Amino acid sequence: MRLETIRRIDPEGMYDAIREFPEQWRRGRMLAQALDPGFTIAGKDHLVVAGMGGSAIGGDLLRTLVADAAPIPVTVVRHYQLPAFVSARSVVVASSYSGNTEETLAAFEAALERKATVVCIASGGELLRRAQAAKLPYIQIPGGMQPRAALGYSFTALLTLAEQIGLVQPDEAAWQETQELLEQQSEVLSDPSGNDALELAEALQDRLPLIYSSSGLMEAVNLRWRCQIQENAKRLAAGNVYPELNHNEIMGWEYAGSLHSMVGVIVLRDREDHPRVQQRMDVTRALISDRAGYWAEVQSQGESRLARMMSLVNLGDWVSLYLAVLLGIDPTPVPLIGQLKETLARV
Repeated sequence: MRLETIRRIDPEGMYDAIREFPEQWRRGRMLAQALDPGFTIAGKDHLVVAGMGGSAIGGDLLRTLVADAAPIPVTVVRHYQLPAFVSARSVVVASSYSGNTEETLAAFEAALERKATVVCIASGGELLRRAQAAKLPYIQIPGGMQPRAALGYSFTALLTLAEQIGLVQPDEAAWQETQELLEQQSEVLSDPSGNDALELAEALQDRLPLIYSSSGLMEAVNLRWRCQIQENAKRLAAGNVYPELNHNEIMGWEYAGSLHSMVGVIVLRDREDHPRVQQRMDVTRALISDRAGYWAEVQSQGESRLARMMSLVNLGDWVSLYLAVLLGIDPTPVPLIGQLKETLARV
């Protein structure tokens, strides 16, 4: 693949947005550190991230990253309505890249009605206006991108906020390791003449991507891979997690046929996957991998949980970009989403 080909198919620069992810990581951290939220989680029972699409995935990454350390649970709400447990003892982070996401605005208003502690993350729009009017703490991130392409900003804002309010302890070594790893990956994976992301994209070009992972640290990364393939490459993608898939989905592989040969399985693996889950992954591969059209396993990189998580997030973003180019599809526009919003605005 040649860079000229990417530029022709990707005129709005999704390639550049993904390549600049390490810079988002660095700058987003600095922007978020400037906020003084004015509260801690002392006396709080729950943290809720309310968002949709690319503005919500950072919440899922936070949820899975801090699950082994946070003293209160973290929940992601992708809906107009908040769960009944949200109250004055809850922290609600309203995250909308545009600031105009109707589901998030509805959740924001519900959080205020229940007297929850509210923080907003947006590039502008109605959410930021309402936060300013109510004198609520907010983090304003740079605009002008697709929400999914601004993950470096939205996730660093969330994780930094989590540190500031005492949800998790700051770990500067993990932040620095992740920064350096992302820079190294960007240098290697942005070379379209050949790299691991391009190889995976080529294998998925004529297949339905099926992403498997543990239900632990890699659960949200699994979701990110699927969403990026769907939005960038405009290709259906499915997925599931261990050990649950061993109790149901594995039976869908029982009778190999033409449908199975059209599936490309990517297994996301991490060294902290539960030992029995690692054994399940190995046994499952031995039992069914020859029934798929393609089966590959990718291992996270780095020492810290943060670095390992983001190493596979970044790899998945590049896979989705190269898959789009191989299919001749502009990765940036999302016309069906636009049409859906326009239709809903008229009803």
